[in-house]
Amino acid sequence: MANVSDPLPVLETQAQQRCFRVIANARAGAVLEAGADVFAQRIATAFEVAGCRAAVEVVSPRQLQERLRAAVADEGVTTVIAGGDGTINGALPVLIGCKRPVGVLPLGTVNVLGRDLGLVGTLEEQITAVCQGAPVAMDLGSVNGRLFHSISGMGFFSLMARQREYARRRFPFSRLVAFLFAATRSILFTHAIRIEMEIAGERRQVQADAVLVTVNQFDGAEWRRSRLDGGEFEVHILDTGGLLSRAKAAFSMLTGSWRSSHNLVSLTGTAVTIIRRDKRRGHVTFDGEVERSASPFAYRLLPGALQVIAARPAEPEPEPLPYPAEYQFPS
Repeated sequence: MANVSDPLPVLETQAQQRCFRVIANARAGAVLEAGADVFAQRIATAFEVAGCRAAVEVVSPRQLQERLRAAVADEGVTTVIAGGDGTINGALPVLIGCKRPVGVLPLGTVNVLGRDLGLVGTLEEQITAVCQGAPVAMDLGSVNGRLFHSISGMGFFSLMARQREYARRRFPFSRLVAFLFAATRSILFTHAIRIEMEIAGERRQVQADAVLVTVNQFDGAEWRRSRLDGGEFEVHILDTGGLLSRAKAAFSMLTGSWRSSHNLVSLTGTAVTIIRRDKRRGHVTFDGEVERSASPFAYRLLPGALQVIAARPAEPEPEPLPYPAEYQFPS
């Protein structure tokens, strides 16, 4: 039996600890509110409480890819990116080259990917989930070589993303007020777009208020995916119908009844090509980030391109036995 003063048990415990390197976006709202040093210490402490070790770097958006490359190159640690959906989107060109599972700490407003990975609750709860989580395969989308992990859209959705950024600066005190302001302006000022689309071997021309392309299928009011490796795109076309139809569609998305909306047509396929017929260049969103690009937009699927750590599902509690266990089997 080892002596209590023997350092070997301590060394063995340290060796068994999982080691993480967290790269956090210094411009994330949670970081700005707490301060970089305080936030970094909070993350490190939470990992320690969860039985892991973490080195934390809080860096500017310009330094994110450089520091991520250094983290990915270190095979002794698990890389974690901390930020919103847009931050994770910008990290994809680096993360896709990692042969090991990577972690995510969602610090944004919407956190689409974080919710799909089961990373909800407080920051400490999310870190515990990452430490105890399991890797899952995740499909990615590519548009003319531009990667995205969840959602790409144009029309109403691209305007909504631009209005949301404006609203955040104007109403920093309330996310709800900022969202309502952005949604109202988007509903009022969206113009119909004319597109030609090819999906699943079928070509069609449509006029729509919005076109949304998702990596795998979303459902419900919370817009969650049951599978991240379903191997398909889903394209949602919001038929043009003016102000009232846009308002109804926005309400149905908030209430979770959007799939039954008669204004919405949904199609699936493994490749999609979209050509803007109303203008040569237009705004397109990629996980909340907006770019102005020229069509055609060639959407291609990258099946299982990334391994991401997801929270383990809670194990169901065993049902109570109808009578004491000792009477279940004969002695």
